[in-house]
Amino acid sequence: MGNLKITSLNTKKDRENYVHHLLNDIKALDMLIDKGLIDDGPLRIGAEQEFCMVNEDFFPESKSLEILEDINDSHFTTEIGNYNLELNLDTFELGNECFSKLHKQLESLLNKAKTVAEKKGIKIVLTGILPSLSVSNVDESSMTNKERYTVLNDAIKKSRRKSFDIHIKGVDELNLLHDSVMLEGCNTSFQMHLQLNPNGFVDNYNWAQAIAGPILSACTNSPLLFGKELWSETRIALFTQSVDTRANSYLLNEKQSRVSFGRDWQRGTITDIFKDNITRFRSFLTTDFVLDSVKMIENGETPRLRALQLHNGTVYPWNRVCYGVLNDKPTLRIENRYIPSGPTTVDEIANMMFWVGVMLGKPKKYDNIHEQWDFKDVKNNFFSAARYGMATQFYWNGKYVSSHQLIIDELLPMAYKGLYRYGVSPKDAEYYLKIIINRVRGHNGSEWMVRNYRDLQKTHHRFEAMQMLTAKMYEKQEKGYPVSAWGTVHHSDESFFSKGKLVKHIMSSDIFSVGKKDSVDLVINIMKWKNIHHMPVINSDRELLGLISSTDVDAYLAQDKVPHNSVSKLMQTSIVTIDQYDSVKNAKDLMQKHNFRSLPVVKNNKLVGLITSNDFD
Repeated sequence: MGNLKITSLNTKKDRENYVHHLLNDIKALDMLIDKGLIDDGPLRIGAEQEFCMVNEDFFPESKSLEILEDINDSHFTTEIGNYNLELNLDTFELGNECFSKLHKQLESLLNKAKTVAEKKGIKIVLTGILPSLSVSNVDESSMTNKERYTVLNDAIKKSRRKSFDIHIKGVDELNLLHDSVMLEGCNTSFQMHLQLNPNGFVDNYNWAQAIAGPILSACTNSPLLFGKELWSETRIALFTQSVDTRANSYLLNEKQSRVSFGRDWQRGTITDIFKDNITRFRSFLTTDFVLDSVKMIENGETPRLRALQLHNGTVYPWNRVCYGVLNDKPTLRIENRYIPSGPTTVDEIANMMFWVGVMLGKPKKYDNIHEQWDFKDVKNNFFSAARYGMATQFYWNGKYVSSHQLIIDELLPMAYKGLYRYGVSPKDAEYYLKIIINRVRGHNGSEWMVRNYRDLQKTHHRFEAMQMLTAKMYEKQEKGYPVSAWGTVHHSDESFFSKGKLVKHIMSSDIFSVGKKDSVDLVINIMKWKNIHHMPVINSDRELLGLISSTDVDAYLAQDKVPHNSVSKLMQTSIVTIDQYDSVKNAKDLMQKHNFRSLPVVKNNKLVGLITSNDFD
């Protein structure tokens, strides 16, 4: 979709023209398959690398178009988030040293981007979700200034007619109402492509679904979002909800999200997979169409199937079937979309080799797996892996087995056989798959992040711990060792960031509050029980109404006769507040100027935190 000039489907004429070309493309795809025109070999691999850009303090840096212009390389393109970019690697014929060659190109292109970014004080980080990302980084002002993103955002918002209600529950819980698709910009992935022979393609697609859970469990790298510890691979939950076009779950046609694992095994032909998506998901974008796909085939030309590709680009199964043209020949491939970016390029190539090897090493006993296994078991395996990573128990071939046992005892030997069968260098296979073995026996990216994040929070507030974790992850990425070799981070109690501390670095966000109708006696006891000296008063929308201090309580208790028992009468309503991204120095100066011992932190008049004089110690 990124190569097309897209617009919204607004008029009846637009819709009729688009549907005509879409149905024509389906007919053309059937013709290509029936005539044996789809490329049946040699097989090829390819990948897309998404990455984040951060400043010297490891906060997101929204300069993608500026960096892209300076890189000046067609391998690179934009993403919806202005602090993200994507590079598209070349395709490599499967065999020999194809994986190490792809790795070499990946390193070369990333180094090119790093050289350009470094001149502007920008660093490149490979991670599924950037740990230092905040809610303030995912509004529409952070969207890349490209028409296609605006059109996509407007079309999905129009379809929903309501805000996105994000709810993800892990160790912590995230509840968020958001008004755009920019939450999708939190996700960065390493998308892997495997071209397959059209013969047996549907069975191979079902196999890709069957192995998705175990493969993902070893590769998770996105356990944190906005400082909250959620799923081992939080991208799976977030992406599903962030581009959901359903206003509710009862729409007649769209009973599943556009981002999904699917509802059942695929049966029938390759085109039936595309037909199923067209049936379930309505088109809301179009582009300029000039050529007729069917007529092109009749004239001996290769069609691009632009209408079909455009629709396919707005449906996001975790294993997506893609049509393409390479060397003027039609190709079919599976795009693996569930693997996160990072933690290092060597980890990513190891993930890719593991997946490709298992795809190609399928034993005959797993042929026609849709006739042997219940799809819901496979789907449950996938979401369990996203939640629990390497701690997952999989239901595999009729029994429960740990991820460690399944990967070591069955999937890795299967991967070796598949790679050798297609002539992949034993040296390459041994090098990269050993990384998977070490990771399974040690820790993967999400486990490393969680352990170190928890440790950092023992001596730092959550926001600074997010920032420091990103910095430490970047340092280790630059050394190039796989994540299984990463040890515990070393840190001190002092901040080392160039711009100094912000209010968000030291404020307390886990704060108790009361309503204006609450009993004063209750408030007094809560303050006593929890040793609280300042109690914010808020309404049901978390808007700050007032503040009660221990001084107010003492004055209240000192009265001979209690004149009231209402918080609204006791609270102070003339309140000075501060923004969470203001400097700690300004906060301190403000408190000294007014002789305050506390300072509420607000965003759009909603209480988000509290600073007290003790926070400056």
